Amino acid sequence: MFESLSERLTRTLERLRGSGRLTENNIRDAVRDVRMALLEADVALPVVKLFTEQVRTRALGQEVLKSLTPGQVFIKIVHDELTAVMSGAATGLDLGVRPPAVIMLVGLQGAGKTTTAAKLARYLQTREHKKVALVSTDVYRPAAREQLRKLAAEIAAVCIEPKAPDPVGIARGALLEAGKQMCDVLIVDTAGRLHVDAEMMQEARQLQQALSPVETLFTLDAMIGQDAAISAAAFGSQLALTGIVLTKADGDARGGVVLSAKQVTGAPIKFLGVGEKAAALEVFHPERMAARILGMGDVVSLVEDAQQQVDHAKAAKLADKLKKGKGFDLEDFRDQLQQMLGMGGIEAMLGRLPGAGRLQETAKAGFNDRDMRRQIAIINSMTPRERRRPEIINGSRRRRIALGSGTQVQEVNRLLKQFDQLSRVMKQMAGKGMAHMLHNLKGRMPPGFPGR
Repeated sequence: MFESLSERLTRTLERLRGSGRLTENNIRDAVRDVRMALLEADVALPVVKLFTEQVRTRALGQEVLKSLTPGQVFIKIVHDELTAVMSGAATGLDLGVRPPAVIMLVGLQGAGKTTTAAKLARYLQTREHKKVALVSTDVYRPAAREQLRKLAAEIAAVCIEPKAPDPVGIARGALLEAGKQMCDVLIVDTAGRLHVDAEMMQEARQLQQALSPVETLFTLDAMIGQDAAISAAAFGSQLALTGIVLTKADGDARGGVVLSAKQVTGAPIKFLGVGEKAAALEVFHPERMAARILGMGDVVSLVEDAQQQVDHAKAAKLADKLKKGKGFDLEDFRDQLQQMLGMGGIEAMLGRLPGAGRLQETAKAGFNDRDMRRQIAIINSMTPRERRRPEIINGSRRRRIALGSGTQVQEVNRLLKQFDQLSRVMKQMAGKGMAHMLHNLKGRMPPGFPGR
């Protein structure tokens, strides 16, 4: 999402990093470049003015001028101000009330409220260990209730469907039923419109009064550019919002809405929707997002995701298998590929490492998510015996596997070659230990690789 903005800011800041000292002239030039980058990224004009003025004022202060590394201090100022404009610190959900705690989702039609309701339910079930119920108060679009019912079944959440003719009646019935079923949280998916109107706002206010939700979250589509600021301002002025869920943050939006949302609504961004799957919801950390925008990466979030997404039972089984010298087979390889895709794929993982832009370009040119899916298809076309004993895969078997997976024999050959190389590395890891392997690999890494 931030590819263009990150590239512009990184280029500007790299020029300053090499400066022996900062002057009013080069600070003015840098601030002008930052302003242009933010405007091109669809950041709201009032936010751009406030941000650049704060950066300019701090940059001209003694903090920078007396520093031995003024360029680096300027980068820290930009990072701090980016963090501040996005609300400062991460803010979690306030669930410290007598259950069921009510979370109400509001927003325009198509912003992703129903999908977000399911994602949020899954998050609360897996991360917070809460029993969650879902209800749709959308009486205008029957497909919304059907969609929520299916999504609830997928994540094993309670879906409540009271028999009432109006949204407030449905909401009150759902609250009573959630209490009877001993649910900790009730998530209310409200109706949306194609644009903000008085009728929708009145209905949302009535629901707020009837339910007294602990959280009223505004779902905001990251893809709608400058219109996001307009709709956010309208909801923020009419409803007591406690937070924002930014949806479709995995798309090719320019990213300005992330920097504008807090300033426009007064409510902090609490979550990011980063895909279609129920697990594709991230807690929003302003300081980590600021680092990602500036090309510094977000390794902490990557590690946290790995802890949540990786199948620890399979990982322990593989470690025990290698320790006993049983070897690494194609079923193990497929499991690793599937877990990487579960974490968002190679490009998403590389996007959280320092120098993300260059790393992602390398991934696109070389091994990428599409290649991983093709490799999984190739492995799935093999028999269980072939997956356990790849050495038996001869020419005729390779042709059959290629035909079954819709690929070419050359791709099957390439997969087997890559697997052979990886299995050798895994044997060495099992025999010599990870620390010894990393020490050897470090000396073979190309210049400029992190850690070299």
